[in-house]
Amino acid sequence: MPELPEMETYREFLSHNILHKPITNVEINREKSINQSVQSFTDAILGKNITSIKRRAKHLIFELSSGNYLLLHLMLGGLMFLGNTNNSPDRTKQIILSFGELQLNFIGLRLGYLHLLSKEELDEKLQDLGPEPLQLNIDDFENRIQTKRGSLKPLLVDQKFIAGIGNCYSDEICFQAKIDPFRKASDLSVTEIKQLFDSMKPVLTRAIKYGGYMDFPMYEGDKKTGGYNSNTLVYEREGETCNRCGAEIKRAESTTHKSFYCPNCQK
Repeated sequence: MPELPEMETYREFLSHNILHKPITNVEINREKSINQSVQSFTDAILGKNITSIKRRAKHLIFELSSGNYLLLHLMLGGLMFLGNTNNSPDRTKQIILSFGELQLNFIGLRLGYLHLLSKEELDEKLQDLGPEPLQLNIDDFENRIQTKRGSLKPLLVDQKFIAGIGNCYSDEICFQAKIDPFRKASDLSVTEIKQLFDSMKPVLTRAIKYGGYMDFPMYEGDKKTGGYNSNTLVYEREGETCNRCGAEIKRAESTTHKSFYCPNCQK
């Protein structure tokens, strides 16, 4: 599932390519991916411009010139491709928004969605999300984590605790902090809490720099998207050598999460 760095990569690219261009055609191939009838959804956005694109947690928010918003959550398996009829991927597209010859394809939205919302509906939809990790300060982080009793892995991927982190970057952050992802939050020392906090921003900004770990290109000739795949610290590196200490990276699974970690580095 795309996490904060992947959605930030999408946001940055789309902001340079589709802003202030009128939506000239709307194609809906899966009505369950939207929150209205095809006709009302199409009528509401056709001819409108996207005036800004923002990210909140794992969502993208497209602000329309009408004052309404499109809220995107790609969920598991969702992705986007910006191109034209000549280079469009041979994949099923649940939604296609056209900007003249440019087409923004939404692919793999079996669980994901693109919902048309008013400002009030948008605020209500996002109201339970936790703070953004790149904007969080140490005092707020300490206050939030000191009330928790569970293990770090499920805590870090809880969107009500901190928004935007998922399976990949929770493992990467714990590795950077040299903390076992199965440690209880209540057992962390003040020093370890600070190590965890100090690891979030470097891991996430590095992942954004490399284009995240989604390995499907965003456009023809895209060499950036998915670049983090070859730069992960522990995620999906089971059996490989730890870059820090040389030990073997392990994988562990619970009923809800899988984790990759170095048993030597992460005490």
